[in-house]
Amino acid sequence: MSKIKAAAIQMKCSTNHKESLLHAEEMVREAAANGANVILLPELFEREYFCQQRRYDFYQYAKTVEENKAVQMGKRLAKELQVVLPISFYEKDVNNLYNSVACIDADGTLLGVYRKTHIPDDHYYQEKFYFTPGDTGFKAFKTRYGTIGIGICWDQWFPETARSMALLGAEILLYPTAIGSEPILECDSMPHWRRVMQGHAAANLMPVIAANRIGTETVEPCEGNGGQTSALNFYGSSFIADETGELISEASRNQEEILYSEFDLAELAQKRLEWGLFRDRRPKMYGIIAGKK
Repeated sequence: MSKIKAAAIQMKCSTNHKESLLHAEEMVREAAANGANVILLPELFEREYFCQQRRYDFYQYAKTVEENKAVQMGKRLAKELQVVLPISFYEKDVNNLYNSVACIDADGTLLGVYRKTHIPDDHYYQEKFYFTPGDTGFKAFKTRYGTIGIGICWDQWFPETARSMALLGAEILLYPTAIGSEPILECDSMPHWRRVMQGHAAANLMPVIAANRIGTETVEPCEGNGGQTSALNFYGSSFIADETGELISEASRNQEEILYSEFDLAELAQKRLEWGLFRDRRPKMYGIIAGKK
């Protein structure tokens, strides 16, 4: 199948796990009803962004890919609606915990899991407390509707992630994310966040889709978090960029929305050949990227 219709879901996430899952299902169904066959939800959409605070009891949120309720929902919906659903979830694998995506094909089959490679550690984005750096390597999943590469949030800042997925055969790049205010840095990172991914689209001549959450999420002091009080305002601004990096669909900062765009993957493959960017790569000259001098 050459032509696809992709959707990016921008949503508010609840502290109530069941409510978040039900809401996510409603929005997936709406996207599918509007013809989308590759549908992207935000990062860790099952609940609030728990990484804003450090609490040992939050480790219990991690489940195996077989046990996780969001993955189970994704399998059911993908099969019923005949859509591809990457599902972001908190994964437990024996003694390690990962920030992962389960890629589910349009027949409900689990194609595999990608584990987030780059783990941030900043004020109120305290992911190193919860996640082991991913060990899967980058992935490109061959789905019914095309080959998709999936990075997760902080991965989106690294051109190596996008290039690696492109070299693995990805035809479109997807980034589920959870990003908002920077209370300590006191800057608006949104334009920078968008531009870096627009660059990935342009450099690899393939569309990029980013799905973010919205809303202000607050932390109340308790014994478990050492008396922390904080708040993050997630700024939405989900978008779809075409193969030149141009924004062709973008969401607001504070409203729930579903973005849609259609692509002809065969046409895009031809453009990558015509431009010659992959032909003219010089991998032997790039050792510095892998730490070689």
